[in-house]
Amino acid sequence: MTEGAEIHQTLQPNRADATRTSSLRAVETDSGPAETASCESEEPDHQEEESSNYPEVQHHSSTGPEDSVHVAPEGGWGWVVVAATVLVLAMTLAFPSCIGIFYTDLQNDFQASNTETSWVPAIMMAVLHAGGPLCSVLVERYGCRATIIIGGILGGLGMAASSFAQTIVELYITAGIITGMGFSLSFQPSITMMGHYFVRRRAFANALSSTGTALGLSTLPLLANYLLSSFGWRGSFLVLGGVLLNCCVCGAVMRPLGAKPKTDGRNGPTDNHHLKNNCLPVHQEREGLKGRLRATLSTVMPFLRRHMAFDLLCSNPYFRAYALGVSWMMLGFVVPLVYLVPYATAYGMEQDRAALLMAILGLINIIVRPATALVFGLPRFRGSHCFAYLFATAVLINGLSNCICGMGTSFSVLLAYVIVFGFSMSLIGSLLFTVLMDTVEMSRFPSALGLISIMESIMLLLGPPLAGILVDTTRQYAYVFFACSITGSTAGLFIMLSFYWLDRKKDQGVKSSSTHKDTNTLKPSIKMTIDCDYSPVPLHSKNDRDRETDL
Repeated sequence: MTEGAEIHQTLQPNRADATRTSSLRAVETDSGPAETASCESEEPDHQEEESSNYPEVQHHSSTGPEDSVHVAPEGGWGWVVVAATVLVLAMTLAFPSCIGIFYTDLQNDFQASNTETSWVPAIMMAVLHAGGPLCSVLVERYGCRATIIIGGILGGLGMAASSFAQTIVELYITAGIITGMGFSLSFQPSITMMGHYFVRRRAFANALSSTGTALGLSTLPLLANYLLSSFGWRGSFLVLGGVLLNCCVCGAVMRPLGAKPKTDGRNGPTDNHHLKNNCLPVHQEREGLKGRLRATLSTVMPFLRRHMAFDLLCSNPYFRAYALGVSWMMLGFVVPLVYLVPYATAYGMEQDRAALLMAILGLINIIVRPATALVFGLPRFRGSHCFAYLFATAVLINGLSNCICGMGTSFSVLLAYVIVFGFSMSLIGSLLFTVLMDTVEMSRFPSALGLISIMESIMLLLGPPLAGILVDTTRQYAYVFFACSITGSTAGLFIMLSFYWLDRKKDQGVKSSSTHKDTNTLKPSIKMTIDCDYSPVPLHSKNDRDRETDL
């Protein structure tokens, strides 16, 4: 009570000033109608003055702009968020890989070619990544928790509806578009939420959460194979739709760090926005088509900057190199997960042993990803700039490992391929978001992730169908893995060389600036030294001393 009274007393002069400011503003408003009709209002400046006159409103209100900046707890409930993220990634990112278990049955049931059947996982993965801008809008409007719950509902309903599909086109819509959109709305907000809970341990949290993909890779193929043998592919899709509803439970535990800031009349942006909308018809009447185009661009460009980060492609060379390299990598990164089981069964391997290969791939990810999380969480790796080079090396090894699969079809050869591919895949999954968070500011991470997701979706949409065309043309699955080897290895080399060149250029700029700074600091000292050499030797004083000596 005493502190509140003191704060109230100290704020009385400010309120008086605010009253005088409002009265003066009223006089200025009445001074001329031309200023009232002008669209170029200086309202935000006056609102900043009001907010400074009423600091207790920003301090106690949950809608103030200061609440959008929070200190990361680095633990506590953050570990619950990490656990929920693990489950979300297991049910979203890893899910398209289990479509390969149903690949042959879908192809036989719908009498479809490899190209037509491969569009099902391709559309699912493309929509999963292409929904980034929509996901960013929903997160900004409703928050991460509500967006994840909406995504869980869409994913479950889409997969359940796909069990009633009668044509391959209906499967594209239900399992591809609807389920893929549900995956996108669940996956991206969970990564964003975890990034807010961890800063110092972000590399460890990202690597630990990436074990969710490994968990899904090791369990979903075995579950899908069991459901296929028991209920067929339609019953399996219905059961998997119920499993995907658990994303809603994971979203419910994504507790936000603070209330989301609202733009009402007190904070100013809403009033200013309505003022601009009210003035917009005046501009349109005066300038016609030119005014409409200018108004459209004035609304589209902020939207693109906020939700797709196109400006970062021009202003941030590291982000540009990373986005291009990752997008090219995605052209052949997930294709082996789709075609490994058909490749093995086409050469006489049993379905159970082929599904076991996928389970072993997931098991390797489960072992390696927590180990990398512990290693990257050590103090010597915190704040390190070597994550980009480790990521590029992992991409290079992952691409070259596909050559092993094209050399033979025996279980031992495919097992060796799965081990190398799984190890490099674990490193890629552990560092994918860490490198992105180190490349851009955390405030721009959702929009940067949305733009990269759009770029990835294009490649993910083209990868499996192009592989299907290659199989239908050559009748050989081996060429698919050789093509994936080329795309993966070239992507790794591109990221590695690009970051090395940018680091060298940055170091040279720092050295040149430091050298120029040292030169500027030396010039005054040289001048002072010269002045000191001549100032203590006045000629007149020496003559006076000589005269005194003579006398």
